[in-house]
This record gives sequence, C-alpha cells and structure tokens, in this order.
Amino acid sequence: MPSVEDTLKNLKDFFREQIQTYGPTAKGVDWKSEEAQFIRFEQLLKIHPDPSQSFSLLDYGSGYGALLDYMLRRGLKVTYTGFDMNEAAVAEGQRLFADKGEFHFTTDESSLQPADYVIASGVFNMRLDTPLPEWEAYVLATIDKLWALCRQGLAFNSLTSYSDPDKMRPDLYYANPCFLFDYCKTRLSRQVALLHDYGIYDFTILVRREA
Repeated sequence: MPSVEDTLKNLKDFFREQIQTYGPTAKGVDWKSEEAQFIRFEQLLKIHPDPSQSFSLLDYGSGYGALLDYMLRRGLKVTYTGFDMNEAAVAEGQRLFADKGEFHFTTDESSLQPADYVIASGVFNMRLDTPLPEWEAYVLATIDKLWALCRQGLAFNSLTSYSDPDKMRPDLYYANPCFLFDYCKTRLSRQVALLHDYGIYDFTILVRREA
C-alpha cells in the first residue's frame, strides 16, 4: 500500500498539472467552484476576531493565493506567507501578488516562521490509496505542527464523515468532526469551535490559544 510520502508526491504531480491546465482559478487547485472556495474562506477567517486589526497569517497549502486575494478584496490588513509543495502554484502566487504588499510565497517548509494565525484549507482531503490509519496519523501530526506555528489561533477544514454515503469517494478522506474536535480540545486548547452549518459537505475547526 502507498505511504503518505508516496501520496504527497502523487498529489504534488496532480496539482502541478491542474494549475498548468487551468491557471490560477478554483479549478486550478481542484475546487469545485470559486463560490465554494469563498464559503470556506469565510468560515476559516472567523479565527481572526477583529477584521479592523492588522495580523500576520500563514496559509498552509496556499496554492496560488486565492485566500490572499479574498482577504485583500475585503480590505483586511495582513502580512501573509503562503506555503505550498506545488512549485507551479507558488510561482503563480509570486507573479500575481508581486509588489502588492508584505506577501511571501514559498515551497520551503523548513523556512516557515510563526504567525498570528495559521490557516489550512483542503490539505487533508485527498488520501488516494493511503491506508486510513496512516493518513489519520499524518493529519494529527500536521495539526500539531501547524499549532506550533501559530501565536493566536489555527483554523483548518476537512471533508465530513456525515456526507451522503452515495456521494463519498474512496480516494478522499472524510474525517469524523467529533474526533478532531476532541483531539484539539484535549491536546491543544480549551478554546475550540466546530463549524458544521454552512451548507457544504465539510466542517471547519477553530483553535485559539488561551489567554
């Protein structure tokens, strides 16, 4: 059976082909639509309680920077770092946002520095043929890693195990939201919110550091 490393390599190849075929669009990062992207961004950004205040943000799995574009359109004052393993997407982000502000895109995970908030959208969804226990261990390890990089809060999403069974695909990871909520609540912080009421088949978890 493929390892997590094998899956990540295959995903890197897949997303490179997507961005080369469809460019910096929702389809280019394998989202169904821009509208679905925006719905998710709205939930994830609830981690930042005061939109009038400036903040720094690490976008883990940034693609070409769709989240950054969404924030700029809404006038948010952000110092932004986008990380993605897809060199082609990072190159698009560097091109699109050159000289527009304190925005940085990188493929070098070892260079990432702590930010006020860390957001990860869609990074757990595709497990391909990786055995479920191995993928879940990778998900939890990634959550721990991202938590260590945030000063104030972490927001991430996942497809939900409450999806309609006839629409679920074997190559995707459908997390149990209660399991991940409990993990964050018992291992990371007592300040955890689970959002599962926004009309699409995933959920968002917000974890804030305690005062």
